[in-house]
Amino acid sequence: MLTSHHDAGSNYLNAKKGFMSWLFTVDHKRIGIMYFVSIGVFFLVAGLFALLLRAELMQVRIPDATATSYMISADHYNEAFTFHGAIMVFLVIIPSIPATLGNFLLPLMIGAKDVAFPKLNLISYHLYIVGALFLVYTVAFGGLDTGWTFYTPYSTQTSTSVIAAVFGAFILGFASILTGVNFIVTVHKMRAPGMTWVRMPLFVWAIYATSVIQVLATPVVGVTLILVAIERLLGIGIFDSTLGGDPILFQNFFWFYSHPAVYIMILPAFGLVSEMITAHSRKSIFGYKAVAISSIGIAVIGFFVWGHHMFTSGQSALASVFFSLLTYGVAVPTAIKVFSWVATLYKGSISFTTPMCYTFVFLFLFLIGGLTGIFLGALSTDVHLHNTYFVVAHFHYVMMGGTIIAWIGAVFHWWPKMTGKKYSETWGIISSVVVFIGFNLTFFPQFVMGTRGMPRRYYDYLPEYYNFHLLSSIGSFVLAIGLFIVLFTWLHSIFYGEKETRSNPWRAKSIDWTDTAVVPIEHNFEKQPISSHGPYEFDELVKPAKAGEH
Repeated sequence: MLTSHHDAGSNYLNAKKGFMSWLFTVDHKRIGIMYFVSIGVFFLVAGLFALLLRAELMQVRIPDATATSYMISADHYNEAFTFHGAIMVFLVIIPSIPATLGNFLLPLMIGAKDVAFPKLNLISYHLYIVGALFLVYTVAFGGLDTGWTFYTPYSTQTSTSVIAAVFGAFILGFASILTGVNFIVTVHKMRAPGMTWVRMPLFVWAIYATSVIQVLATPVVGVTLILVAIERLLGIGIFDSTLGGDPILFQNFFWFYSHPAVYIMILPAFGLVSEMITAHSRKSIFGYKAVAISSIGIAVIGFFVWGHHMFTSGQSALASVFFSLLTYGVAVPTAIKVFSWVATLYKGSISFTTPMCYTFVFLFLFLIGGLTGIFLGALSTDVHLHNTYFVVAHFHYVMMGGTIIAWIGAVFHWWPKMTGKKYSETWGIISSVVVFIGFNLTFFPQFVMGTRGMPRRYYDYLPEYYNFHLLSSIGSFVLAIGLFIVLFTWLHSIFYGEKETRSNPWRAKSIDWTDTAVVPIEHNFEKQPISSHGPYEFDELVKPAKAGEH
């Protein structure tokens, strides 16, 4: 039996001191925190690029433009949206939940003292930093204007720093694969006694399904990006039609990874939402097995829908019909999850805490994002909406409104466990309201102008789109204010927050709450936990916690 003896008051935060003790730690919790800080910095950088774009687009355009209407040139505009997209996708959204909360929570939730390969976990983080430095290099030297998709033939012809960028993305892919392998082995081999597959928290199921996608799909995009670099250096004619290649081949390779990558981004968010809904409604999850299996179902079906990104690329009509049908197929397991969340809330004892407020924001935004995907999965409407702002809005409602909102809510939920500090419920709830208003003001007008034909990524536009762009830009600044309130709330908690004294302030039932100290010790548990019940077996409804009690 695992036993561990620690000094009173010792925990993973203060067990070792000094910068180097963090940089070379093999403690999964500290690695999760380092990912959290790193990803937070890149989130801030990508957000500033987004504000630059929106500030540019709220200026008067043709035919009324003046000499002061354009703050940046068209070339710099292309670079700005490329950096925003590349940083958000590769450095923020894809690793956001698996690398931060996945690292922090997975061993705690299954009763393990660490992940299966702690040193490999540390290497993954260092690879993430090295890959990120390559992308940062492109910002300072040569720029990048291909968009985050690196579409050929443009990416093989532009004079910007494509090779450095794709090499950075290649290294980031390695980090993602190593993390995925680590998590899969950890789930299979390191579960606590009694922790059967049907007693695992749904977040663990979600991380497990995500890891399978990371391991199987990421090598494809890694090889594809290296082929782009070889094409630029040697001109071997893989994607160059003048040399016998096919640029559409790149799109097939790219989307074979990048659509499953959408589920790398959103599946962990589904898991977090399941955890928060049960804890803050004091009710067992509705349809546990269906929700768990639906995570695997989404991971499997997600490999067969990449062609819906290519309806207008010239692929065969028969292939498009099949990809359209399969796209509707992936909606089934997703709908199972949404139905489960709503049914769980029904007659629950709901506490309107900050995590729960973010959960409601997630449900509203993700529902809009998911339903608008129906129009893009249908052949007859996609040909009209393809490459318009409708796609931009849909993508942001799913990725930002889904993944990032769930991530923020979950950080609030596990904040006492991560830091040992309380935070201001008032400011947390205010931030969720401001974010909700700002987000919808930013992206809902983009649905409308997309249906009216406004193409995405355009530097200039006609006067009839001005009001939509103006609303969207104002909304982006409101959204930024909401996100800065989140940052302020967290920083205030760290430096001035009251110490948390309860190890389980939400009265949750999973091991990460019931068998750990207020802040987990270095090896997680004083003695080996034994799982004797499921993670959501609330015996009875109890009076919800008052706001500000934790």
